[in-house]
Amino acid sequence: MYIPNANVQDICNTIKELTVNYNGTAIILLSQNQLPNIGSLISELNIMKINFIGGIFPGLIYDSKVYHTGAIILIMPTMQPPVLIKSISKSPNDLENLIDSFEPMSRDNTTAFIIVDCMSSNISTFLSSLYNLLADSVEYIGCGAGFLDFEQKPCIFTPDGFFEDAATICFLDTKCKLGVHHGWERYRGPIIVTKSEGNVIKELNWKNALSVYESAIETDAGKELKMNDFYQISSHYPFGIYIEGHEDIIREIFKTNEKGELFCAGDVPENTILNIMKSNKYLLISSAEQALEDCLVQENMEIQHCFVIDCIGRAIFLQNDFDEELRAIKNILGLKGINITTEGVLSGGEIASMNGDMLEYLSKTIVVGVFHESTDTCM
Repeated sequence: MYIPNANVQDICNTIKELTVNYNGTAIILLSQNQLPNIGSLISELNIMKINFIGGIFPGLIYDSKVYHTGAIILIMPTMQPPVLIKSISKSPNDLENLIDSFEPMSRDNTTAFIIVDCMSSNISTFLSSLYNLLADSVEYIGCGAGFLDFEQKPCIFTPDGFFEDAATICFLDTKCKLGVHHGWERYRGPIIVTKSEGNVIKELNWKNALSVYESAIETDAGKELKMNDFYQISSHYPFGIYIEGHEDIIREIFKTNEKGELFCAGDVPENTILNIMKSNKYLLISSAEQALEDCLVQENMEIQHCFVIDCIGRAIFLQNDFDEELRAIKNILGLKGINITTEGVLSGGEIASMNGDMLEYLSKTIVVGVFHESTDTCM
């Protein structure tokens, strides 16, 4: 449910009306503009004695429109209380110890819904640790919370407080069919990452990272890369990480510094093979359509929610044409006779299972999750 006014009273009243039972969790998704007092919201929700998680995002998706104020509230059946993991930028060993401290109930058809601070480093390491613990016993879907100014600040809240550099995991008692596509094509490459740290690329092909990137795109971009408008250009030329048997994993480049280092939305390990990518409106819209189609290949699904996680980078790239991407999703649902309203977020990064054999943190990508139950006739 979308509510236009995300004040404490309206959020709490909406949750009361929707009713959170003993095995339910309220998922509260807020747009970054006109935020409520998060401390007061947490206090009031704790008085209500319910399970909840929440995140702040650059925008919200409801039906075929984007909203920059308000809240989307989902009440979802869950296997256990949500899990909070602090300081995900810690070393891999620390992450393994943190994640190993919990274990979801053993039951088929569980979906791990994850919200992570998109400005944290080691997100990919965190997800690898999670996958090492749970493997393909659950489905995974999630989103990067954060703000459009690319500054790290608290963006995730739970009954325990308001956090940055954190993740929260909600184990949903429901099936989920996923569609994951990005619509970007290789333009230049390959390029080797010869020096990096977490999400910061320091050298490409044994040279300064910015100089290599700059020389590859400036002619096509038609202008010089400058720090004050860097993202306006770099948003059109993300990196693609080569993954055998899958689409390239897209890495958004959101800023540089005086040293010529490139800061990405997601980790980029040393020795990674990269390509510089390009796209256009038609490829991106087609990728959104394909993501939804992939969710609907199974017949006889009783669909409860169609959840869309669409990268803020796609919205910035498409600008006024972004509505066409959302309308394309709505049109397909209508053509298939599925009377359901899409809900979702503009995210700082997308999390999804990839064909059941890997868990990835993505950029410039659309992830569609159809939460459903199967009828008795479904194989």
